[in-house]
Amino acid sequence: MTNQKTTNRFMPLLMAICVVVGILIGTFYANHFSGNRLSIINTSSNKINNLLHIVDDKYVDTVNANDLVEKALPRILAELDPHSVYISAKDVQQANDDLRGSFSGVGIEFTIRQDTLHVQKVISNGPAERAGLIAGDKIVVVDDKPFTGKTLTNEEAMHRLKGPKDTKVKLGIMRFGEKKIRDFVVTRGEIPTKSVTAVYMLDQQTGYIRIKNFGENTYPELLIALAKLSKEDLRNLTIDLRGNTGGYLQSAVQIANEFLPKGRLIVYTQGRKSPRMDYRSDGRGSYQQIPLVVLIDEGSASASEILAGAIQDNDRGTIIGRRSFGKGLVQEPMAFGDQSMIRLTVARYYTPSGRCIQKPYTSGDNKNYEEDILERYQHGEFFSQDSIKHEGPAFKTGLGRVVYGGGGITPDIFVGEDTVNVTSYYKQASMSGLIIQFAFEYTDNNRQKLSKMDSANELAKYLVRLNTVELFANYADQKGLKRRNLMIQKSHKLLERYINSRIIYNMLSEEAWMQYLNQDDPAIRETLRVFRENKAFPSAPAQEEMLKKVA
Repeated sequence: MTNQKTTNRFMPLLMAICVVVGILIGTFYANHFSGNRLSIINTSSNKINNLLHIVDDKYVDTVNANDLVEKALPRILAELDPHSVYISAKDVQQANDDLRGSFSGVGIEFTIRQDTLHVQKVISNGPAERAGLIAGDKIVVVDDKPFTGKTLTNEEAMHRLKGPKDTKVKLGIMRFGEKKIRDFVVTRGEIPTKSVTAVYMLDQQTGYIRIKNFGENTYPELLIALAKLSKEDLRNLTIDLRGNTGGYLQSAVQIANEFLPKGRLIVYTQGRKSPRMDYRSDGRGSYQQIPLVVLIDEGSASASEILAGAIQDNDRGTIIGRRSFGKGLVQEPMAFGDQSMIRLTVARYYTPSGRCIQKPYTSGDNKNYEEDILERYQHGEFFSQDSIKHEGPAFKTGLGRVVYGGGGITPDIFVGEDTVNVTSYYKQASMSGLIIQFAFEYTDNNRQKLSKMDSANELAKYLVRLNTVELFANYADQKGLKRRNLMIQKSHKLLERYINSRIIYNMLSEEAWMQYLNQDDPAIRETLRVFRENKAFPSAPAQEEMLKKVA
């Protein structure tokens, strides 16, 4: 009995000793047998926390710790790769709206000129149009507060005009030809953001679809576009991805699936902590046999390259244009409690042939990465196929055609920029923004007259008769770009095309703008040639050509 009491009295002490011993043993094994990564992470994170506390306690001046963190996070992520980014809470909505397919706002497209917001377009049947706003209006007051001046920025305008659905905003409007401010109350609503921005027939048999980005609704938008074209005797299809910087991987996979037979690999992703994931076609696509051309350029990135790579590696269509951007990294969004977020690179994606098309980069050196496109231009790659540098290994498509990794998608047919009529005057006029400024001011001052023309062809003919190049030269001369008559004459066609396209864009739609530009586009001409000669489906290269390319 006494022994039992003694044992019971010491039992808690024995249990405590066992717990302590267990912790010590566990710590020993964790430190010696599980590697040092966890302790390194803990030590580093503690150093950051300790540093913030030390600065808060000891620094000579008052410091906002939150501001320090906001500035530090982008720099930390920049040390990883060029596409891992931090997005502050105030910028998250804008970042998501671009791909979500809609946002809540008043429904206008605007530009800021001379410290004033000008309404460039009013979305059809949107809140602003229903309230009575028209293109050309100037918004000078918002909710009884002035809305002009040097503090007016695109970000500020977005903040004031966007808002929850069904909320109201009071706008003070200056209308052309009127001296008094008009007041309008606009009830915000859901505004669709289209990613398929042009759908029409290039000729009697060839359909054209321009995809601006890959958002949540891109695939259903594409199906609607295909249905529309099918009613017009669609026999050949052109998908224009030029300038498309990407978006959602899944949207690109869904679109590729529409054109590929069952069981074809579209893309696969793989990373250190992300096991390989294959995306394959399910054979349900309705356009598996249609002749297909995909247009790309140096602005085509990410999801655009997934789609182009899937078509090229599966020998399903012809890729025309210039080498794409070269983004082969996959980001995963991760949100913080304050609604800010990071997009962290978690994997690389690979085309069906096995190539990763991510162009080279040095961690922490984003400057050279961002200047890559400029270097390509200076190197001559925009003008000559021979100037393309293939920095990655060679791979083969299903038919044995040679393709390259390590720096974008190289097109099957190269179409360079036309530099024959480019002059220093044209370069300065276009790069300075003077052409866009002139086009907007001309449009704004002549809307009533221009609105009588409702097609791109009709408006283009009128603008040619008007000689907008001469009007621009006078305008630019007043703005500091001295006339160079011989250069203006040499670049006349280029200037006319650029100036008139912007006026057409301002007055009509993005589709009308693309129809006008495509009329004399070299890539479109090459596309129509490929279809005429029935060469949209690639063929296997001759044996000697294969050996030459591999060598």
